[in-house]
Amino acid sequence: MILSTTCYIQKDGKTLMLYRNKKKNDINKNKWIGLGGKFETGESPEQCLVREIKEEVGVTLTEFKLRGVLTFLTTEILDNPYYVFVYTATEFIGEIGVCDEGTLEWVDTDKIVDLELWEGDRLFWKWVKEEQFFSAYFKYEADVLVEQAVTFY
Repeated sequence: MILSTTCYIQKDGKTLMLYRNKKKNDINKNKWIGLGGKFETGESPEQCLVREIKEEVGVTLTEFKLRGVLTFLTTEILDNPYYVFVYTATEFIGEIGVCDEGTLEWVDTDKIVDLELWEGDRLFWKWVKEEQFFSAYFKYEADVLVEQAVTFY
C-alpha cells in the first residue's frame, strides 16, 4: 500500500498546478497534477501534506481542507494500491518557488478540465469544485481508466 497526498492551492479564481516535465521515468510525465507526495513513516495525512508542499514549492500551508480520498490500482501495481488524500488550500505563508518535479502555473480554476489530466483526475476535479466529500476508486490499464466507483458523503 502506498499513501500520499495531493493539494490544489487556490487563490483569486486560480489553482496552482504542476506540469510534470522534469523527472525521468515519471508515470505523470506531461500531465498536470496537484502538489504533494508520499507519506514518510509515522506521518499523518496533514503532516505529509504540509511537509510535501513546503518541499515542493517553499510555502507553509495555514488553511487547507480534506476533500476526498482516492484509491488507484494499475495493471503495474495490482498488489499495491495507491491511496491519495485530496486537499484544497486557500492560505499559506511564503512565496511560491520553483519545483524540481515540473513547471508550476496558476491556472484559471474553471479551465483545469481543459488541461492534459489523467481521466480519473478530470472526474474528481468536478467533485472538488462542487465541494462534495468523496471516496473514489480508479483502476487503470496502462493509461486507460477501465473501472471506477465513487461514494459521496
